[in-house]
Amino acid sequence: MQTINQTSLRWALALAAFFALFAGVATGARAATGGASSYDPGAAIEGEYTFGAWRYGGASWYGPGLWGHKTACGQTLQPGTLGVAHKKLPCGTTVKFVYHGKSVVTQVIDRGPYVQGRAWDLTKAASDALGFEGVGRVRYAVAIGDATSARSD
Repeated sequence: MQTINQTSLRWALALAAFFALFAGVATGARAATGGASSYDPGAAIEGEYTFGAWRYGGASWYGPGLWGHKTACGQTLQPGTLGVAHKKLPCGTTVKFVYHGKSVVTQVIDRGPYVQGRAWDLTKAASDALGFEGVGRVRYAVAIGDATSARSD
């Protein structure tokens, strides 16, 4: 059995994430939502991910007043858009969130929040998947290989 070194694994994951990001564009799979992913409680983001260390961060949710507007990553925000906003992580970075026993795996699709003490803004669909209401702390882990840095502070 051949051993894969950590750098090769990270490059392979990054390349797979890149191709997965553009696969739907070629087939028009995302055309109905303006390029944004739609929330389907029975579906998970395809692929296997290795996540970094678990951390805690302040979070809130957003959406209703911004539906129909473009996100910083170029998607149109819709009621079913599954994603999160973060100030520094690259667009498309995969992140897993856990809140009160529920979890969701999603991607960075926007920039924000710009409120002191908050690291994340979850879309309405992401907050619904977690049962997260209002403002609070969430547990999260960033997929290794998706971001240049798993640090999000």
